[in-house]
Amino acid sequence: MNNQYTKIQETFDRTLAEQVLAAFEWRKINGRYAPTRASALTQAMELIPEGSTVSQGGSVTLDQCGIRQALQHRDDITFIDPYDPKLSREQQLMNRRKGLLADVFITGANAVTRDGILVNRDGMGNRVAALSFGPSRVIVVAGLNKIVDDIESAITRIDQVASPMNCERLDRDTPCRETLRCHDCISAERICSVTTIIERQADPNRFYVILVNDSVGF
Repeated sequence: MNNQYTKIQETFDRTLAEQVLAAFEWRKINGRYAPTRASALTQAMELIPEGSTVSQGGSVTLDQCGIRQALQHRDDITFIDPYDPKLSREQQLMNRRKGLLADVFITGANAVTRDGILVNRDGMGNRVAALSFGPSRVIVVAGLNKIVDDIESAITRIDQVASPMNCERLDRDTPCRETLRCHDCISAERICSVTTIIERQADPNRFYVILVNDSVGF
């Protein structure tokens, strides 16, 4: 009986992914399906050419899929790491700026709608800026748990799931961390200041989204 339920879930997940991938194609976004985290790692590495400069946005998904670790150990690329703990705050900030001109920028997503729209929110804005313009290639890795019905649902997900969980992860003193809902606070610890909604790509060769058949990231 459990196997029957598992097959039903697998069918649902694959159908949902196929719907979103079809929507990506219409929006000139290159969508890919990864049945496992390991497959997502392999596909992400294949999309990063030898000799590239590569940077990343803050992402639990990249950590959980082993992508950040793989970037740190690739000797055929130049990895611009904005989150290297050995760097000073000023050096980390400089690497965020350098990331806007990297050959490849890779990150996770806060929410993806069923009709292929990506919604993301940042505190500083470097991640959403790179998603919008700058790097020649953008790779987004997102679990099926990030898929929502529409833009309104995406904002709700960010307010009630992604932001509180990331505030907990980053040990930020914000009201949403306690109540699991947005208070539109003006706290110095706030991590949600800039929101982008990506509906289409002008360059059909720039943007890739890898959908992982798993619950990964916040």
